[in-house]
Amino acid sequence: MQLETAKPGDVIQIPEGLFNFKRSLVMNSDNVTIIGQGMDKSVLSFAGQIAGAEGLSVNANDFTIQDLAIEDTIGDALKVNEGNNIVIRRVRTEWTRGPDVKNGAYGIYPVQTTNLLVEESVAIAASDAGIYVGQSDNVIVKNNRAEFNVAGIEIENTTNADVFDNLATQNTGGILVFNMPQIPKEGHSSRVFRNTIVANNTENFAAEGTAVSGVPKGSGILINSNDRVEVFDNEIKDNQTANILISSYFSANFAGQRELADEFDPYPEHIFIYDNQFEGGGKEPGRDYLVQLKNAAFGEAGEFPDIIWDGMTNPDKTASKVICLQNGDAKIFNLDLPNEFKNPRIDESSHDCELSKLSEVILGES
Repeated sequence: MQLETAKPGDVIQIPEGLFNFKRSLVMNSDNVTIIGQGMDKSVLSFAGQIAGAEGLSVNANDFTIQDLAIEDTIGDALKVNEGNNIVIRRVRTEWTRGPDVKNGAYGIYPVQTTNLLVEESVAIAASDAGIYVGQSDNVIVKNNRAEFNVAGIEIENTTNADVFDNLATQNTGGILVFNMPQIPKEGHSSRVFRNTIVANNTENFAAEGTAVSGVPKGSGILINSNDRVEVFDNEIKDNQTANILISSYFSANFAGQRELADEFDPYPEHIFIYDNQFEGGGKEPGRDYLVQLKNAAFGEAGEFPDIIWDGMTNPDKTASKVICLQNGDAKIFNLDLPNEFKNPRIDESSHDCELSKLSEVILGES
């Protein structure tokens, strides 16, 4: 394979066909482009893989990959680590046996990147996240399809991300915006807009102990411990826990046994939700305690409002403008986690506010 002997400026053409590999492929040269003949025509299969942690591992700047598929890897399908000016276009990652805990964790997996574009790609059946962007800055994720993953699209500990015009369906959770402790980069400033986030009700098949193993099936958009997040102009429907969930790191389904890193902010703040189209959902929450809360508040035949929030706020800050909602008759249900769920309620006036809107992400050279 030309990848491992690639030199700066090379354009590597992958012909049409099915190509089988038994070990990981590695590419560490800057300014390389890999082009296949289409994500259903040029297929790199790792079904017989016996060595290596990924399908294709890249550590390089000015890297473009497009028009091919990576299937059935032992671990992550496509990992790009520590690169600037990265383009991932019309790449399909898939585990062809469907959802299974034995599948690799991540499909498309750029981490510690700057100026990243992921577009027109497809991610299927990852046991963690289909499209995962971690510890990155200046990110656009657009026009992708993520289905049958635990997390369809996940933005984690990342700054300045625009996630739009994607389809997330039949995942456990559709689109996640997370901050996690014990990671030096703090994420903030993400815009999630014009996406279609429908029927993400697949049973959670993540490995126990992973961050996403606590994601309730039926989560449309899930924001955890992240700040300055805008959610607008999305079509969000039929996600049976709730169309939007907002939580602190202290929520029972995320905290597990991890300890918080020094200076980690576990509270979501400055979340602005407006002009979304909501429909259905909230009828069959994916955690027992949520079922109990829903039944107690709305009856067994009832449903959660479109947005549920654990109610945790930073005791060292004023609680105003944690979440602002300008979305017609949509409502927020406060689970009252600080008081052990003693007074769950719909908060009306406390969320009738607006926040300054974030700027569009524009990719540049770095």
